Amino acid sequence: MNETNKTKKLALAGVLTALAVVGSFLSVPVAGSKCAPVQHMVNILAAVTLGPGWGVGIAFCASLLRNILGLGSLMAFPGSMVGALCCGLVYKKCKVLSLTCLAEAIGTGILGGIAAYPVARFLMGAAPAGLFVYVIPFLISTVAGSILAFILISILQKSGVMSQLTTA
Repeated sequence: MNETNKTKKLALAGVLTALAVVGSFLSVPVAGSKCAPVQHMVNILAAVTLGPGWGVGIAFCASLLRNILGLGSLMAFPGSMVGALCCGLVYKKCKVLSLTCLAEAIGTGILGGIAAYPVARFLMGAAPAGLFVYVIPFLISTVAGSILAFILISILQKSGVMSQLTTA
């Protein structure tokens, strides 16, 4: 990969991270977590444009910034990073947008929701009602974000913008 492509990828990753952080202002508190659908939209955009490694990195940076700024909780890490990895791997394998959105929903909603339990219990000192207590709130957030991403990427593909972003 040449220096120009690395620079373009880094710039796009920075923009997507900023979008996820700013999108945190559109969050809904549910069961001790802050549901931020824009983060899930960004996960899918990163999966389609940059790949799984970049997506996980963006999710980590956005979660870290959200926590530093008081816009998120520690549960942002498992929620966003697991979803980013799942949708990134699925898109890399099959290049099907609808399956990528489904992988984001399953990765964040179910796997990330389960992974949030030990974070809440041992790192945040909370006493969650059970292992699956975060699955429903995470699913609500990720389904909303996945729908937004599907619509946005479909529009960007029809307009030809998506091909420019993926050549980064």
